[in-house]
Amino acid sequence: MIERIPILDVEPVVDCGRWPAKAAVGETFDVSATVFREGHERLGAGVVLRAPDGTTRPLVHMSETVPGTDRLTAEVTPDETGLWHFRVEAWGDPIAHWRHDADIKVPRGQDVDLMFEEGALLFARAAEGVPAKRRAVLTALARDLVDPAVPALTRLAAASAPEILDLLREHPLRELDSASPWLPLVVHRERALFGSWYEFFPRSEGATFDPMGRRGPTSGTLRTAMRRLPAVAAMGFDVVYLPPIHPIGRTFRKGPNNTLNPGPHDPGSPWAIGSEEGGHDAVHPELGSIADFDAFVEHAGELGLEVALDLALQCAPDHPWVKEHPEWFTTRADGTIAYAENPPKKYQDIYPLNFDNDPEGIYQEIKRVVRHWIDHGVRIFRVDNPHTKPVAFWARLLSEINEIAPDVIFLAEAFTRPAMMQTLGKIGFHQSYTYFTWRNGKDELEEYVRELSGDAAKYMRPNFFVNTPDILNEYLVQGGRPAFEIRAVLAALLSPTWGVYSGYELIENIPVRPGSEEYRDSEKYQYRPRDWAAAEREGRTIAPLLSRLNALRRAHPALQLLRNPRFHHVDQPDVICFSKRLPGAGSGDPGEDASGTGPGDVVLAVVNLDPHHVHEATVHLDLPALGLDWSEGFVVTDELTGDSYDWRQSNYVRLDPHAQPAHIFTVRRTES
Repeated sequence: MIERIPILDVEPVVDCGRWPAKAAVGETFDVSATVFREGHERLGAGVVLRAPDGTTRPLVHMSETVPGTDRLTAEVTPDETGLWHFRVEAWGDPIAHWRHDADIKVPRGQDVDLMFEEGALLFARAAEGVPAKRRAVLTALARDLVDPAVPALTRLAAASAPEILDLLREHPLRELDSASPWLPLVVHRERALFGSWYEFFPRSEGATFDPMGRRGPTSGTLRTAMRRLPAVAAMGFDVVYLPPIHPIGRTFRKGPNNTLNPGPHDPGSPWAIGSEEGGHDAVHPELGSIADFDAFVEHAGELGLEVALDLALQCAPDHPWVKEHPEWFTTRADGTIAYAENPPKKYQDIYPLNFDNDPEGIYQEIKRVVRHWIDHGVRIFRVDNPHTKPVAFWARLLSEINEIAPDVIFLAEAFTRPAMMQTLGKIGFHQSYTYFTWRNGKDELEEYVRELSGDAAKYMRPNFFVNTPDILNEYLVQGGRPAFEIRAVLAALLSPTWGVYSGYELIENIPVRPGSEEYRDSEKYQYRPRDWAAAEREGRTIAPLLSRLNALRRAHPALQLLRNPRFHHVDQPDVICFSKRLPGAGSGDPGEDASGTGPGDVVLAVVNLDPHHVHEATVHLDLPALGLDWSEGFVVTDELTGDSYDWRQSNYVRLDPHAQPAHIFTVRRTES
């Protein structure tokens, strides 16, 4: 049934409210609705948030986004985790209607006494809904409006005094109250929205080789991998993500570069999980013990790092599940268990689970595994290929884990079709890998970021990984160091969550063959220890840039948001310009001037997307998007070099990818 005052098309809503919209603690986002009524009567509208404990927050007033559209919007900010609800309320506003008519009639001398009599009655009614200690100001106004000794225009002005407007905004006189249904909103902890991820293989950190060839290589351990954590923390990362740390099968084990003929000392792929030493709840003996894992998690926490663990629901042929539960797999016509394929690719060392065979048994075992690692301090899981498992399975698992441990975060590694990626976000995944790796041109970057920060933001949070063990993009292969710097700047600034796979800072970009996205000598199949100290001495690292980017992300709240990127026009197709802003309110925000007003926290980036050539361009800025007036001058400071420039609406830039491919500016008003 439609309300007395229609409230239509409320947003954000996911699948008509079947799934909750997403937000994070402290994240401000828009609630919007189309609200109107018959005739020329005035109305008011606002948003009410209901917290997980059932209490409601004060109403937040809505205003028209574009005049004449009846589309109203308000910004709201939940302040704790849990399942919230919100609704839009609307009401007839007789005082606003009276004020509109009085402002027209009284100056013209039309119905002056009648207008003031009607106004006095309205303000007297309004006083009844105001706390007693503040009621006097309205009762006095009602009395003064009908005092003929006071000039008419003075009385009219008194009805619009700031004190009156503020009081009635807080306690409006409402008629014909209407409300939308309560709609769900799930609020997660901050790390679900904002964080910097670093992926590395523990077995490579501390791995050793006998230069004389008298013995095979020795795996690094969780204990030796702990030595890498201070450097990861020093670069400003928040999450250290580990590929599977479980025992690795020997049957059909892969050799270097995914070959089928491994040597006796080849470690195999960590994603071929399971052997006689255990399965998904075990630690590979060469990495250490569960006690060593606990020590790793503890040390990471001391450095301000969270540990994310890979959750890969697949098995090596040697996994205990294969013997104990052969019904959990697919048996082919010849009686063999089907291994994983993505024709023409074959993964003979991996058996996929068949979720249609004993689904309850599989579910309970996987839930047990997840709870096992939660008990050992894991609060983030990177889920391998979730799009190859039933969506209903994930919906149930994520819901039940949320009830047990609501602070646990799941990242979907789902490089797949849009419908599946979006649905995984809707049913509970907190974050998702994206197509960012393959968006390298200006037009496609702008279009994709607008999509992710627009309507999709209510259900899917992007994690902009610049590379993965599986993805070495051609842009990085051909572009060398400038390409690595460019992509890091874009990922770190455009998305509140981004990540790198170890070796990115060393510009590792040799593919296994031309045109392939696989690394040569891929760490997926062999140990790959790196001499970090030598790389630093020889200047073969962009770690200082990654550190600076993460420092800027922590220093500027505008970069911690998803829904606020704005693109600006540049007259060259190889140069992109974008900004992120958190408006200031005279409270000491970065960017405020001495008067206490200003654009707030603003970061403005100009990036040369061509890793090979210098480009000169003119940047035409949307100054209101920066919190500035169109004619205003301002100062930008490059946070990479420290240089400052006086800028206006249109500005010249020159970017050399081999020297400095990007400007990252902070913005402040020119001193008057």
